[in-house]
Amino acid sequence: MKITSSNLIRFSGLALVPAGIVFAGIQPIHPPDVVESVTTTAWAVITSLKFVMSVLFVVGIVGLYARQAEKVGVFGLVAFVVLATSWTLLTCFVFTEAFVLPPLAGTAPAFVDAALGISYGHTGDVNLGALPTIFSVGVGITYMLGGLLFGIATFRAGILPRVPAALLAIAATLTPLAALLPHAEQRYAALPAAFALAWLGYALFSERRASTAQVAPATASAQLSPAAAR
Repeated sequence: MKITSSNLIRFSGLALVPAGIVFAGIQPIHPPDVVESVTTTAWAVITSLKFVMSVLFVVGIVGLYARQAEKVGVFGLVAFVVLATSWTLLTCFVFTEAFVLPPLAGTAPAFVDAALGISYGHTGDVNLGALPTIFSVGVGITYMLGGLLFGIATFRAGILPRVPAALLAIAATLTPLAALLPHAEQRYAALPAAFALAWLGYALFSERRASTAQVAPATASAQLSPAAAR
């Protein structure tokens, strides 16, 4: 494969497919967010997958924006920055879950329990400084606002399929309703966004292949035409 900017953008879209699959697939099997889970093999496997997933989402979202940059304008740039901020910060939190909390589970269980409660607002009496606010604003609000704005920008651009773009915007808008569900079931709110991003990523990856397939028959026809023979 020749390394070009278009190929890099195309394959960055492909990163969203496994990321979306992992995002959706881990929700039913994610261990409970309790100290006892942190030292288990299941926790090590799931959180490691989450870390890779988060990195792939950042790469894929960059590709989605790069493909549409000229068409989405300033609105799309703002949407991209907000959504990318959410996934970048989430990557840091997931890294902590996967590689920092397990060694501390035996010596500082109260801290680990508080850290696990950041995502749903239960940190107990442990002072975690600005971390709860960073998660709430930098991850939570930007996830909802970024998904909404980026979905709208993608829909308006019309370069990638509009259905997953609309699904991403709707899923982000309805995310706050997940707070009405028990914590163990709130994870399922991630499924529509996971599907939408994976769909957009695959569309970006397959876009170049589709255009090449359309050009090839046209070229062959031109070569066989009487005008081309002269």
